[in-house]
Amino acid sequence: MIDSEPKLAVFLPVLRAAPWVAVDTEADSLHAYPEKVCLIQISTDSSDRLVDPLARLDLGPLLDALSGHELIMHGADYDLRLLRKHHEFVPSSIFDTMLAARLLGLRQFGLGHLVENYLGVKLEKGPQKANWAVRPLTERMERYARNDTHYLKPLADHLKSQLETEGRLAWHQESCARLIQDSTIHRPADMDAWRLKGSHLLEPPALAILRELWQWREAEAVGANKPPFFVMSHQTLVDIAAAAAAAKPIEPFLPRHISERRAGGLMRAISRGQGLPPDHHPKPLRRVCRRPSEGEKRRFADIQKRRDASATALGIDPTLIASRAMLSDLAYEWDKHAILLMNWQRQLLTA
Repeated sequence: MIDSEPKLAVFLPVLRAAPWVAVDTEADSLHAYPEKVCLIQISTDSSDRLVDPLARLDLGPLLDALSGHELIMHGADYDLRLLRKHHEFVPSSIFDTMLAARLLGLRQFGLGHLVENYLGVKLEKGPQKANWAVRPLTERMERYARNDTHYLKPLADHLKSQLETEGRLAWHQESCARLIQDSTIHRPADMDAWRLKGSHLLEPPALAILRELWQWREAEAVGANKPPFFVMSHQTLVDIAAAAAAAKPIEPFLPRHISERRAGGLMRAISRGQGLPPDHHPKPLRRVCRRPSEGEKRRFADIQKRRDASATALGIDPTLIASRAMLSDLAYEWDKHAILLMNWQRQLLTA
């Protein structure tokens, strides 16, 4: 485990000189709020190393060294977003083995299945839901973490060879570049995050209470460093808001062992929501459904037919070429939305 500056200093020359680098991360999203990067796994031709971001290391030199390599990753989307959000790191290029498998038409593309299928090694399922912020890591956790990157290079070699044979390597390169680009997009805070599942059934007075309850739960989650569902479930918040707005008892919906402090905070949140004047109540969301014209329907069917024919011929999931939502957008206004497609997707839809 690299958990000190001297250890990191020894590893950096090895990393910079490595002919290839495989990377993965572990976070604590099931155990903390907000989540953080708890472990960075790095494999090179010489070793499998674990880097501890919680050890207050200066990770700048490490990330600079990584940026000089094409990083082999598996299911890179989440890892890229984590590294961008918490460490402002964006790689120059990646090779995503999960994406490669999907572009080859494989229906089972989890790391364990691919490693067993291509390399004949059965990986232990391991402690996927473990708390990776706990130190020291157990021997089993360390072994599991190292396995996440140990086999990525030989796996990538097999997949890359197949992509070249099938003429799809350029598709993969463009798709990986899109993954990197997407990870850099700043996503503003969702101002409607409090509109939980089931809230569409609530009237404005109950929505005002629900919004206050959600903000209370967010503060409790951050204070306790626990995911919000540990504080109170979505459904419970919706049920309490509905009952409070109807002047019905909320006690039947409260967790059995809620503390006096937490219950007091919840009641104050309800009071704040109840005290808002009607002109400050949130309005129910009304979905505006635009009815497609007959021409759009015909264009949608035509584009979908071409997409599905290409997918069938290639043996890949049709949604890799275009989702149903994208098909609708293309049918409505092709020129506006076709530029959002990758080159290989657009070519398959116009072939």
